[in-house]
Amino acid sequence: MKARLLRIQGRVQGVGYRDWLVGEATAAGLTGWVRNRADGTVEALLAGEEAAVGAVLLAARRGPTAARVDRIEERFAELPEEPGFQRRPTL
Repeated sequence: MKARLLRIQGRVQGVGYRDWLVGEATAAGLTGWVRNRADGTVEALLAGEEAAVGAVLLAARRGPTAARVDRIEERFAELPEEPGFQRRPTL
């Protein structure tokens, strides 16, 4: 199992990015969460099997149709304690 904390920059708020990522992560069997940040970025914690995390990270680089991902900052993270993949309130 591996976990990555992502900070996604670009046109990622107001374009369905969080709901799209919930669908991608859930379909891949990942746990974690996604939320908007007040600075206009999206933050996400992806946790699961290495191949599944890598596949969702690759998908996150293109995002849904209306989004434009300019940059993703990625770092190692602790595994989440909660089951499933949730959309969290804005931080």
